[in-house]
Amino acid sequence: MELTRRDFIKLSGSGLGAAALVNLGFKLPARAATEPLRIVKAVETTGVCSFCAVGCGTLLASEKEGDHLKIVNSEGNPDNAINFGTLCSKGSAVIQKSYIDGEINPERLTKPLYRAKGASDWTEISWKEAIDKIAKLVKETRDANWIKEDEIIGPDGKPTGKKVPANRTEAIGTLGSAELSNEGAYLYQKFARSLGVVYIEHHARL
Repeated sequence: MELTRRDFIKLSGSGLGAAALVNLGFKLPARAATEPLRIVKAVETTGVCSFCAVGCGTLLASEKEGDHLKIVNSEGNPDNAINFGTLCSKGSAVIQKSYIDGEINPERLTKPLYRAKGASDWTEISWKEAIDKIAKLVKETRDANWIKEDEIIGPDGKPTGKKVPANRTEAIGTLGSAELSNEGAYLYQKFARSLGVVYIEHHARL
């Protein structure tokens, strides 16, 4: 819309006139929004933002929809000692992980995808099938590249002929996530070490 000089003067005059009437004691009708809040029938629960490991508290409003709950609103939790109700731009949009304009986010993956060797397309598989495939590959790689012992090197840089237990594999590496809490990261690295993995990294360092 193009605002001309004449239109600007008209709008300014109307605004000044309305302000003058209010100051003189005239009561102008108040117009309030009649659209109900989207959380009026929702149940509010506390949560934790899943975008990083800071752990900002959230308030999630959900409604019953069929046989499941639908999140209709998310905002910062003012009672949380970490963020006191504030959220970053990602945390403010955390609801978009699941919903866009109230509808299920079409870009959100809910099932594992598998691309067979030599294939160009991805296919959906069950969680059990995905976990079984991962476990099989981890075991095969671990067994084929297991280092049971290390030879002790002397001060002269030459092998001493003595060996010590190693029990590790250098063929597998892990990459942690900032979405894990401290407790989750601790359990993750303990699991990796129990497999003999020594290359344990975090994506924030790479």
